[in-house]
Amino acid sequence: MKELIIIGTAHVSKESAEEVKRVIEEKRPDAVAVELCPRRYRALIEGYREEIPLTDLIKKGETFLLLFQIVLSHFQRKIAKEYGVRVGKEMIAAIEKAREIGADVLLIDRDIAITFKRFWQSLSFIEKLKLLYHLLKDLFSKEEIDVKEILREDILDRIVREFRSIAPNAAKVLIDERDKYMAMKLIEAMQRYDKIVAVVGAGHKRGIERFLKELSNVDLKSLEEVKSGISIFRILSIIISVVILSAFVITAVLNFQAFIEAFIFWFLINGILAAIGAAIARAHPISITLSFLSAWLTSLNPMIAAGWIAALSEVWIRKPTISDLAKLVEAESFRELFNNKIFRILLVAALTNIGSMIGTIYGGYYILSHFGIDIAKEISNRFKFF
Repeated sequence: MKELIIIGTAHVSKESAEEVKRVIEEKRPDAVAVELCPRRYRALIEGYREEIPLTDLIKKGETFLLLFQIVLSHFQRKIAKEYGVRVGKEMIAAIEKAREIGADVLLIDRDIAITFKRFWQSLSFIEKLKLLYHLLKDLFSKEEIDVKEILREDILDRIVREFRSIAPNAAKVLIDERDKYMAMKLIEAMQRYDKIVAVVGAGHKRGIERFLKELSNVDLKSLEEVKSGISIFRILSIIISVVILSAFVITAVLNFQAFIEAFIFWFLINGILAAIGAAIARAHPISITLSFLSAWLTSLNPMIAAGWIAALSEVWIRKPTISDLAKLVEAESFRELFNNKIFRILLVAALTNIGSMIGTIYGGYYILSHFGIDIAKEISNRFKFF
């Protein structure tokens, strides 16, 4: 007779850890499944810290994604500290108890990097900004946290639930995908084991149980794919760049004086706004200067971003180390987070890019509205002898 017991827990609750140990001791399962992927398992159990390929992330434009993960992790640690427990304590308890009774440990969650990338790709640029705002608002909030509310769902699910009104499809995809993935993993495991205790965040329990009843066969590979194509935002950037560049070329041919004036405004608008973004992130003066000087060009080339240049300058100047990564993971206050070299570099890249993006939109509008050339009229004037 096959038996599957699913325990819904809070990731920062002492009571959840005690319940997990009690159920495993009573049921004596053949295997204990936990809501972890190999990457999170190594970080939680072995204390393994994966080195951040900072330069690669900057060049790939994934600074916002990493900032989101860092702030989310910091928010979770903040709650754990308030209640005097270790994040993931119930998962640790489940694994230790499984080993104690000789049960196998199964890691059933999807790789955290894939989950974040798929979620991030489902959001528009504005939605990403709103999500970071919600995270930071909760981070600085003085409001008392209701632990009973947290017991109903894990931290990520709590934030996603609040975010449903902003991006309901993205939130739905994130939660449903993980529930479906873990349900399929449990279905596969039940073919090898007679009795399994599964330990998952309380927010996933109902969804997993629903998918266990509804699913017949789901291709897990389809849930692990990460899009590699050009995003809508990148396509929009290319269109804007082509329009502005075309306007410059036509203006230069028909009225060179107007072209010079338009270029000066383009240079200043893009440069100043990008530099302001870098300055808000407290970038080094050299990085701020490079942001100012390069923004006009990067705005015309969607394959390069002003934030990348500023961030790579910060990498060269600040020279982050593995020690900075360790401090980033252990930061207990936003001041420590903000003063961390790695976090600061990522923030410089993100805010410089935001400034440059605003500069591109406003600069393009200003150029087209103030220096627009009546092409038909100009051609008529130049060739009126025909």
